[in-house]
Amino acid sequence: MRAVVALTPIAGAVILPIAVPLLMVKVSISAGVLAAVVVSSLWFTAMLLTSELPEHG
Repeated sequence: MRAVVALTPIAGAVILPIAVPLLMVKVSISAGVLAAVVVSSLWFTAMLLTSELPEHG
């Protein structure tokens, strides 16, 4: 699980800037924008699910 926690920020930071411009060039601008919204939403959800927060109290 620690590997997933460590790789989640890196994966999103690498995939998003590569996928969006490629889709904009190869498919269309709207496909790139849609991919940016979907991928960043999935990335945000994955970051929340794998976050390690300290215990309170």
